[in-house]
Amino acid sequence: MDTIAARPAVDNRQTFDALWQNLGDLFKKVEARFALTPDASTASLQPYHAIDGSGAGGSLSTFSGPEIDWLVFSWVGNPKASFSNMHLTVSLSSEIDAPHLGLAFGTAPHLFFYMDFIPRMDLAANPAYMDTYYQELNEEHLRLHENPAFTAFVSRSLYMRVTQTAASLCFTADDTDENRATLRDTSERMVAQWLANVEKANAVLPAERPALAARDESIRRAIAERDPMNALVQRMYGPELTARLVKALWGGDRALPRPA
Repeated sequence: MDTIAARPAVDNRQTFDALWQNLGDLFKKVEARFALTPDASTASLQPYHAIDGSGAGGSLSTFSGPEIDWLVFSWVGNPKASFSNMHLTVSLSSEIDAPHLGLAFGTAPHLFFYMDFIPRMDLAANPAYMDTYYQELNEEHLRLHENPAFTAFVSRSLYMRVTQTAASLCFTADDTDENRATLRDTSERMVAQWLANVEKANAVLPAERPALAARDESIRRAIAERDPMNALVQRMYGPELTARLVKALWGGDRALPRPA
């Protein structure tokens, strides 16, 4: 929010288009693997518009399916005035233990991205789980930390930092063709690895699935409600629409049932 306030009128429409195309291509890879049904609760949010006359807008689509508890594919902001933020988050059903997928790209007005495999259990207490699902992501993490073009982003929110794994990719960078290409290539490798994680995932015992499903939703809700960027979104869209957007991110108004 501070950096946007310092440079509030940077035209990032070209970068937004590139990032949205990148995220759309990743969504297609997920869509090709899973049976997905659009959730009617967000049909009227495709698109929506700001109340402040700034021209800001957004779109929020949600999906569910036999293997997918909740999927969000969305963007929000005003690309011609510095700020944009887009998400592809995929929460798996409780039948398997593979981590969820979390991706966020944006401009603030510099290039920003967050990518992580959201764990389903405590990694420190379950090192075998960490070894199974996080080695390749850790290599990406170290590679970007060694790249001088990228600067690690440290959130001021303690909860946002707690929800990130030690291998998460959370960086800012100058908005250049080269850095956008690095982001694209990294995100493609990450989604490919996440899909591989799904294929090698362990089944969760039926008796343990309700507790895992409850844990997944609780964390998803807390992340959506505690996101510091909600304050900026509320300025642009007002409290009523912002509350609806936040609720949609975790599935609070979902029409489709959760996977059995």
